[in-house]
Order: sequence, then C-alpha cells, then structure tokens
Amino acid sequence: MNIGQAANATGVTAKMIRYYESIGLIKESSRTDSGYRTYGSKDLHTLRFVKRARTLGFSIEQIRDLLSLWQDPSRASKDVKAVAKAHVADLDRRIAELTEMRDTLTHLVKNCAGDHRPDCPILIGLENEESTVSAHCAH
Repeated sequence: MNIGQAANATGVTAKMIRYYESIGLIKESSRTDSGYRTYGSKDLHTLRFVKRARTLGFSIEQIRDLLSLWQDPSRASKDVKAVAKAHVADLDRRIAELTEMRDTLTHLVKNCAGDHRPDCPILIGLENEESTVSAHCAH
C-alpha cells in the first residue's frame, strides 16, 4: 500500500511517517520503480506500535529503545519494564509540577478582586517569584 493508505490504516499522518523514516525510527519503506513508498503489514504493525507509544507520551528515544526491544526475541522483560518505569517517573514529576502550577494560579485568582482597581495579585505573583511561592505556601 502507498503512504496515504498506510496513514489511513494506522492513524499516523504521511508527514509523520516520512519524519520517522528520516530520523531512522522506522526503516525506510520499499519504493516502486517510480519512487513511491510502499508499505506491507509488518510496516503497518510497526507504525501502530509507534503511534500507541506516542499516545502514551513516550519520547522518540524511548520509542527507539522499545522498538529495538520489541523486535528482539531474546529481550529481557526487565529491560522493557525499566523504560516504562522511567517514563512513569517522568510523568509523575510532570504531574506534580502541573499540580503545583494549578494550585498557585488558583490561589492567585481567588485573591484577585477582578474589579476596576489596578492592583492585581496575579500580576504581582508573575512579577516576583517569591510572591508566587509565598502565595502557594500560604494556601
């Protein structure tokens, strides 16, 4: 099948398929005599794997590692688990950062009168890191 059909079958855009090939994440497709890319069922399976991994937030390098492990029948599951555990730890860190940001902003919004006066705790919090930290800690 051609790149458009592969894109439709996998949910990975043709642009992303070309990008994944250009960075060596997936192998370059076979070409017809006229130079068009062609994809088989194994290629589609790999593209679906990559799409699912991207949906779960894995980085390109993590996906590269996972693909290598997936394609290695002698892999150790502990190696796969290590990649997934590292990703979970990163997600937990990012969730904690986002939660802290949300809590700080919620506190600042609650303390802003939102009226015609010029004073605004939100702008003060953005202007001064200490104000943001203090506002969050006082919450």
